[in-house]
Amino acid sequence: MSTVISILGGVGLFLLGMSVMTAGLKGLAGSKLRTVLSKAAATPLSGALWGAIVTLIVQSSSATTMTTIGLVSAGVLTFPQGLALVFGANVGTTGTGWLVALIGVRVSLTAAALPMIFVGALIKLLGGGRVSAAGAALAGFALVLFALTTLQQGMGGLAEQLHPADLPAVLGTSWWAGLYGVLALAVVGLVMTAVMQSSTAAIAVTLSAHYAGAIGLDQASALIIGQNIGTATSSAMAAIGASSTAKRLALAYILFKLIAAAIALVLFPVTIPLLVRASDSIGGVTLLAAYHTAYNVIGVLVLLPVINGFTRFVERILPERGSPLTRCLDPAALVTPIATVEAVRRTVARALEATCGSLATALSAANQDASVPAGQNTVPAAEAASALRQAQEFMSEVSGPPESQDEQRRLTSTLHALDHASRLAEIFGEEIELGMPPGGSQDMHAVEICVEAMRSAASLAAEAAVVPDASDNAAEIKLRTAPTRSLTPEKELASAGTLTEQALAHLEHCAKALGEVRRDHRKATLASVASGTAVADDAIARVDAVRRLEALAHHAWRSAAHLLGRGA
Repeated sequence: MSTVISILGGVGLFLLGMSVMTAGLKGLAGSKLRTVLSKAAATPLSGALWGAIVTLIVQSSSATTMTTIGLVSAGVLTFPQGLALVFGANVGTTGTGWLVALIGVRVSLTAAALPMIFVGALIKLLGGGRVSAAGAALAGFALVLFALTTLQQGMGGLAEQLHPADLPAVLGTSWWAGLYGVLALAVVGLVMTAVMQSSTAAIAVTLSAHYAGAIGLDQASALIIGQNIGTATSSAMAAIGASSTAKRLALAYILFKLIAAAIALVLFPVTIPLLVRASDSIGGVTLLAAYHTAYNVIGVLVLLPVINGFTRFVERILPERGSPLTRCLDPAALVTPIATVEAVRRTVARALEATCGSLATALSAANQDASVPAGQNTVPAAEAASALRQAQEFMSEVSGPPESQDEQRRLTSTLHALDHASRLAEIFGEEIELGMPPGGSQDMHAVEICVEAMRSAASLAAEAAVVPDASDNAAEIKLRTAPTRSLTPEKELASAGTLTEQALAHLEHCAKALGEVRRDHRKATLASVASGTAVADDAIARVDAVRRLEALAHHAWRSAAHLLGRGA
């Protein structure tokens, strides 16, 4: 009974220590974790490398995976980039196995662990910010060491009651018996991980059991295969009722584990005899830690070259559902403030593109027939307005304030863009005629100016929705839809610099040009009133119509400018 209590207590302390240490390390990393992950996935190889490094530092593949899901959901990372980070996280999480193999099972660290727990807890309680996080990391690490010592003692008692011969044989038997033994132990390993909800804890138990002599090297290797598959059970359960991005990553994670396990099982008759022979000169727990790492590295190396095709396969199995405008508003992004802001920014960009495109179409039709109302194209306008309302609600649920000035500026510009885009959608959604009352060429020209403004704004919004960092002044963005006719003076276009700046200058000029038309109409109307001349019935209506066009162009311009980081 004491043996069971020691084992269970050791596993419980290990899980608690890992949780406390991970929370402390995440607090120490702060926004750097998100920054590194969002910038490190330029290529699949670099993404896998940095995913492994970050996971090794924070000692939690779950932290890396959840942050990655948020960044992918927000559109900061593409699905293949996020998957590369998750692959790397699987390699990084094997570092704890090395800690167990090299330190945990070889040395009793109780005498050193207990004072470390006291010091770490004291720092956590008395300190603040990153000092408190450092104390938590120290206390968690000491708890892990203390847990390994307790687990080692429990496994020593288990070794007196359990012998490798009591478990299914893997080597030295017939092919069918060996295959049965491997599969049976793999299932046991899977169940261990599913029950503990931690492959690290399950592998720590396996390494401790082998070191105590309770199980053989070949049997421990079979258990590790199952324990690696078992890690996917938590991802599968977490994906139930989750967003499409989380479901895709969970499915990709499960497939990765199954493919890696299939490779390990095929190579099992070759690799395990080599490990057994190597155990004459190298410790068994060290070989098992190396096997655990190699197991995951081989799986990554097999899938990394075909990651694009692999992601397309996953996307075909789980296609995207719902409105494309609100695709980024994934609850997974709320965990990370920078991902929340980026999700809202891209939603605003897509809604602005849809609204301005619909406005351009409606205005063009209205310019030819003044009786054509805005209601002719209200479906995308209503959908865009709904997406903007959802973005406002989503932003209100952000998990915390920005952690840097850059993030604060990004948040401010996104809120301004959201406000102007919402006003634009509100004006478009009103039951009004978009066309001009019958008038002169100046009125028709005003509509043409607004149409060009809407096309420019739609083009800029389209680029803001797909370019990773559209606020980069050095970036030269290729516009999807060029303006039909330049209304901006050539000197202003020449001095604007990039195509993005030129389009923004063009859009600004459109808004100001409409303001000039409105002022001209207003002056003419006031002059008629002052001179006693009868005011035409539609004169005031034309002033109101131009005012609406000016408001549309102004809000489109300001929203696009803030999306691109050019707002004042």
